[in-house]
Amino acid sequence: QVEVVDSGGGVVQIGGSLRLACTASGDTEHNYAMGWFRQAPGKEREFVGSINCMSGRTTYADSVKGRFTISGDDPKNEVYLQMNSLEPEDTALYTCYVRSPPDYYWGQGTQVTVST
Repeated sequence: QVEVVDSGGGVVQIGGSLRLACTASGDTEHNYAMGWFRQAPGKEREFVGSINCMSGRTTYADSVKGRFTISGDDPKNEVYLQMNSLEPEDTALYTCYVRSPPDYYWGQGTQVTVST
């Protein structure tokens, strides 16, 4: 069992930055990847990005490439999503996940609001 806690959301102006954190605890030895999805009101859930816990390789959605960066010194246990140049379209509930095959574990989500 893996417990996931995400944090760091808030309200920011257009062009601003925020950093989200995702912390995993429990049986994290077999964690394969960590990342984020987001969901805006009335829209489908969207993949944001992920990091491979072994290689450190990152993957991003086209909509955030060049603006968002996932990193972590200990990516089996804690990773960060640095979001720069935020746009109103980035407003959503961001939820961290841990992929620990064959299971997925989810955080509670943190709201990011980009104000106009």
